[in-house]
Amino acid sequence: SSRRFNPDRLFNLHLERRQMRQRLGQRLFIDHLPATHPLNFRRNLLQHAGGGFGLLPLAHLFAAGDEAGSADASAGLHHPARVKRVIQLFMNGGASPMDTFDYKPELERQHGKSLGPKEKPEGFTAPAGAVMKSPFTFQQYGETGRWVSSVFPHQATVIDEPAFLMAMTTRTNVHGPASYMMNTGFMLPGFPCFGAWVSYALGSLSQNLPAFVVLPDPRGLPYNQKGNFSAGFLPSRHQGTLVDASRNPPIADLEADPVYGFARGEADAATQRLLRDINQEHARQRPGETLLESRIAAAELAAGMQLAAPEAFDIARESAQTQSAYGLDQPETADFGRRCLLARRLIERGTRFVQVWSGPQGAANNWDNHGSIQNELPPIARSIDQPTAALLSDLRQRGLFEDTLLVWSTEFGRTPFAQGSVGRDHNRGTFVTWLAGAGIQRGATHGLSDELGYQTAEGRTTCHDLYATILHLMGIDHKRLTFRTSGIDRRLTDVHGRVVSQILAHKQHSG
Repeated sequence: SSRRFNPDRLFNLHLERRQMRQRLGQRLFIDHLPATHPLNFRRNLLQHAGGGFGLLPLAHLFAAGDEAGSADASAGLHHPARVKRVIQLFMNGGASPMDTFDYKPELERQHGKSLGPKEKPEGFTAPAGAVMKSPFTFQQYGETGRWVSSVFPHQATVIDEPAFLMAMTTRTNVHGPASYMMNTGFMLPGFPCFGAWVSYALGSLSQNLPAFVVLPDPRGLPYNQKGNFSAGFLPSRHQGTLVDASRNPPIADLEADPVYGFARGEADAATQRLLRDINQEHARQRPGETLLESRIAAAELAAGMQLAAPEAFDIARESAQTQSAYGLDQPETADFGRRCLLARRLIERGTRFVQVWSGPQGAANNWDNHGSIQNELPPIARSIDQPTAALLSDLRQRGLFEDTLLVWSTEFGRTPFAQGSVGRDHNRGTFVTWLAGAGIQRGATHGLSDELGYQTAEGRTTCHDLYATILHLMGIDHKRLTFRTSGIDRRLTDVHGRVVSQILAHKQHSG
């Protein structure tokens, strides 16, 4: 590197950083790692060189190609990792299990009978009506013979790939707290989401793209708005980078406006160097301001994204066959298909976690089917079905499932009882999640709901179990990934969570 190495200045930065950590009482998860671990080697090197806050200026001191976070990509933090990158497809509003993947013939036998709770449970928007059978037909598909609703004809063709958690449950029937729960492990705001924890723990696989990208529905943000993508009490640099895929270009102001032709080339580079030097000096005098640290990191990332983002977001580079497979040539599937394709392109280029949302908050255009399950579910299901199947197949065919995990999830389920005449109300009792890719046993099933699909019956799992499992696949012991705040060692899984070994390939060790 051509950067000048100033040991005295770096040592002072290290002392200030150390004092700040002592003052905050912050214990990083890395302190639990063996001394021989690559991340501890990096930390010790920085400490002996006077590192700490000076990590960004020191990035170029490491060997070429050894990008931030990539040294531990295959070794894992606590045990060997099988997953480097994750794509999560989130169905906002509460996808109905008994109308998608959880076939319940008992609903047909009990149709029209009043078997629900007599008093309106918390979070229900109306008293429970009579039992309502699914208006959609189910068939068995694949070697596993898994039942799939007629609303998902494309996913039915690849149904042997995922492993299913058929008895997921959560603590609330209310969208906002349930969405927080499924994204952060807590029902209250202020906690880091899963993507932020991954960014904090593992860093980025690319210096030129964010570690954590969110592709929201262009019709609006989900319940809780940006709270679902928050870094919470973690350094704010780990929050999700929102990208509006419906814009052209998707990232605004990445380059200077053409009317300012002078703000390009070496002039742009010189401006970036000046701002970096000013910000770093400002930060040195205020070591406790993590927002400033994040701003510096964001500026560094923005400079890299000027080089990488235009190519990464240019889906015109994909073949016409690939674009058609994702449904970009159909108005019903074009939007979600574009975002699924972008998610694949991003993880290929080093983004660790991409979250793709289906549906905004509110009473329409999402999975919150209160009025009419038979009229409201088919359009939203159609919009994601072909793109989801295409993404799953594409990841498999490109060999990306060697180290990539695909997750399909929602915040809760729906009632087997009618709301009004043909709608379904909120139900925290049971819902479905599936996972496919690295480390997952193809076609596995864990858990069972009751005969009506109202509550879990066997193999109950929660968001804490889901994230304990995903972290395990990424080489992280969920109990040891902690961050001290307000005198408490917080973690994504709170005080809960177990690895669901029943869906892992070769029955990996659970924790």
